[in-house]
Amino acid sequence: MFIDIKDLAVRKVRVHRDYPSGTLDFQSADFRQIEPVEVRATAELVDNQIRITGSLQTKVELVCARCLELLVEDINRDFDLFYRPMTELPGEQEAHLSSDETELGFFEGEGLFLADVLVEQVSLAIPMKIICRSDCRGLCPHCGANLNHEGCRCHMHPTDPRFEPLARLKQDWLKKQ
Repeated sequence: MFIDIKDLAVRKVRVHRDYPSGTLDFQSADFRQIEPVEVRATAELVDNQIRITGSLQTKVELVCARCLELLVEDINRDFDLFYRPMTELPGEQEAHLSSDETELGFFEGEGLFLADVLVEQVSLAIPMKIICRSDCRGLCPHCGANLNHEGCRCHMHPTDPRFEPLARLKQDWLKKQ
């Protein structure tokens, strides 16, 4: 759906729409959309800026960074965004943005696509490091066993020979206990 600045000059645009899996291009292999993105939003023109407020919800499938198990994450996100025309930016010169301007997005031409806004918001809702649960033990670095489901199949982890005297001290100490 294209949000046209000319339409917004006349009236607000209300959106209630579902984007089925595969219709939005997230350009990421880190997650996969498994339910439609349901969006309810209102777009309006405020001081020559496009303001989009609303919420979205969907479910995505992610891979745990520790054990590589698949998990499903619910995405529920409210947003209140402002987009300013690119023509208001200085040309090729270096631009200095105030802290208020860092909260703005920019658009070129006569408007922007709602799908681009949704892709950005879903991507921002994904955690930087995905962990299936707080006590995830991950994979054994030697044999690759998932330590959440099975014990390590390694007989012995190689140790540095310089630590053998410390290992003997530990064994002696454990015998005394």
